[in-house]
Amino acid sequence: MGLQLWETLKEEITAYTGLSPATFFTVVALLWAIYYVVTGLFGSSDDHHQRSRAFEEQMEPLPPPVHVGEISEKELKQYDGSDPKKPLLMAIKGQIYDVSQSRMFYGPGGPYALFAGKDASRALAKMSFEEQDLTGDISGLGPFELDALQDWEYKFMSKYVKVGTIKKTVAVTGGDNGNGEALGTTEGHAKPAEDGSSQNAVAGTDAEE
Repeated sequence: MGLQLWETLKEEITAYTGLSPATFFTVVALLWAIYYVVTGLFGSSDDHHQRSRAFEEQMEPLPPPVHVGEISEKELKQYDGSDPKKPLLMAIKGQIYDVSQSRMFYGPGGPYALFAGKDASRALAKMSFEEQDLTGDISGLGPFELDALQDWEYKFMSKYVKVGTIKKTVAVTGGDNGNGEALGTTEGHAKPAEDGSSQNAVAGTDAEE
């Protein structure tokens, strides 16, 4: 049966093309080879260039982490990814880490972009994306939330480079001037007023006399 089909095919090839079966298949193979070479040289050159460029960008090494030292939370906001020339930074428990290698997660448009440029300790502990939780204040957290935060800190310590710390702000309150007298923030402004009122009182007494 198979031999009969082959004989029939050879007869059809000869009848329609005027070529022998061997010549016919040789021509077909040559045409296929020419088509493959031409499309490889011209047809896909743009696609090949784009793939090569994307691969090079993906393999391009990141610049070394820049240590920022001790900075304020306001200064940390400058590293939220909005400026592509600056590293992408994020803090946990006051420790700042360079997360530039995970820009797809913490950079603009990423699922955790709102954590970048902030100390997001409370939000990470609570697994929260609420604005009021984007803070380094972890007071009032429960043991499970503190354990979750500890896990996040270990992860960051093992994966990212620590580049600085957040400057702690200390509230200024009344103190001691060295003579046992309390100092107040408004003392310097209140004293002239007291002197002025006493002078007015003396002047009024003199006038009455």
